[in-house]
Amino acid sequence: MNKSVISVLGGTGDLGGGLVYRWAKAGYKIIIGSRIEDRAIEAANAVRQRLPEAEVKGCDNLAAAAEGDVVVVSVPFSHQAALLAEVRAAVQGKIVIDTTVCLAPPKVGTVSIPEAGSAGMIAQDTLGENVKVVSAFQNIAAAHLNSDHKIQCDVLVCGNDKEARSLVIELARDAGMNAWHAGNINNSIAVEGMTSILITLNKAYKIPGAGIVVTTGK
Repeated sequence: MNKSVISVLGGTGDLGGGLVYRWAKAGYKIIIGSRIEDRAIEAANAVRQRLPEAEVKGCDNLAAAAEGDVVVVSVPFSHQAALLAEVRAAVQGKIVIDTTVCLAPPKVGTVSIPEAGSAGMIAQDTLGENVKVVSAFQNIAAAHLNSDHKIQCDVLVCGNDKEARSLVIELARDAGMNAWHAGNINNSIAVEGMTSILITLNKAYKIPGAGIVVTTGK
């Protein structure tokens, strides 16, 4: 079975770049999107320096959104609304993975809940019912993604479509992470909020990338 083409909008940033690296290493064709096309091309070249066999290219966000089978949104919350509006038509009928967290600098260690509930819910409302929005990867430190070590953190996957969630769980596993169905898109409120708690733990205990692990109690 052919692997999905994955477009990562905001793929020049730390989190997006880490996902690009992990999926490129797993053999996926990757398209890096950026507001500035030259930055995306530069990022793609950097990936090929690390992974010479990687099939990766860079372009602007709209072109990347149009070309990908699965589209990942990896931008700061302050840029999310504009990006979603720009690519809305291009992602119809697709799966969109939203990694956004509503952080409120400088108090990023304090949970901030937007009026609409969560960034994932905003993405679903903005893009419409013909787009399967899945919220994931908010609780994984970019430093882990950009490394080659085993990631000892789990991914909670929220979305209204179970098959779309299953695909994202598969993508997470291919990127070296364990992942779990965590319910519908409304549950992303709790998952996104956990990011601020992890940031607080990182600061308080000098942890270079705290995460969560789901246990079965055994």
